Amino acid sequence: MNRERRTFLTYSALALAGLASQWAALEPDRLTTALGGRRVDDELVDWLEDTSAKLTALPTEQRQHTIKLMDAHLTTVTDLLEGARYSEATGRRLHHLAASLSSTCGWYRFDQGQHYAAGKLWNAALTNAHTARDRDLGAGVLSDFAYQSIWLGHPGSAVEPLSQALIHTSHPTARSLLYLRRARAHAALGAAADCHRDLAAAETALLTDAADPAPGWCRWMSTADLAVDSGQCLLDLGRTDEARARIDEGLTLLPRSRDKTRGVFRTYEARSLVQAREVEQALVVSTESLDLATRIGADRCVTLVRELAPAFKPYQQVDGVPEFLERLRTA
Repeated sequence: MNRERRTFLTYSALALAGLASQWAALEPDRLTTALGGRRVDDELVDWLEDTSAKLTALPTEQRQHTIKLMDAHLTTVTDLLEGARYSEATGRRLHHLAASLSSTCGWYRFDQGQHYAAGKLWNAALTNAHTARDRDLGAGVLSDFAYQSIWLGHPGSAVEPLSQALIHTSHPTARSLLYLRRARAHAALGAAADCHRDLAAAETALLTDAADPAPGWCRWMSTADLAVDSGQCLLDLGRTDEARARIDEGLTLLPRSRDKTRGVFRTYEARSLVQAREVEQALVVSTESLDLATRIGADRCVTLVRELAPAFKPYQQVDGVPEFLERLRTA
């Protein structure tokens, strides 16, 4: 084992001690023997899964400081898949974990505006989900790719992946999210009838009871997300007053723990306020959103606020607007 790998193992053990202190002394040795060609046992995979769950459960603001741990965790799982011995069942667990970690690490790159890097990680996630025979997780990764396409201004590229994803998942919460994202794509394309059909399907699915918990990749999906993204669809379709009502409803329902989502939603709210010519309130909301995005280290959300600049430029006579535009220019 080279010096870099030894340093990595020591660093990982120390850094993760607070998350799984009972394994602080045991796991580095167990990991070393697994990477040395010995068989991976269930106890190690249990620990890897538990640690992953704790990392991904951290609040948004903390995750910006722990992404290196997440990257290291993904590297560890990938090394085990490539260099260790394991049973078929254990291999499926490792591939599932690699898919989940790749998806999460991809989202961090997406939030930083590193879209190529995000795409590479999501491609790895899709491959691992396929190998793990987890169609639900694969559908979630396809949905991530589609969301990225919508975000980058290519909604036409999102419709088919979302349609394919809907074929491969049956949980109502997952289907609700997929319908909602396809509605966003249709709205951006100006396809009002298709958009409203998918919004109705998203609402029906979200209200459908299910015997099993939602897949992890969409467990956060809620009525708040449905309301705000429905409002964004209505904004794209030019129905500003209805959009504002839906966005306000969603912001009221959103838990305080979801800061990144709140920042995105507040930007949607600001856009609706500018369109309604309520510039002073739009300025307040935009400033709050920019402050939040800066605090949690979400460059994607900062960019979203920056894209409001053209809407504010006609109102430079309003107090605070010139200063806000200058801040956006240097953000």
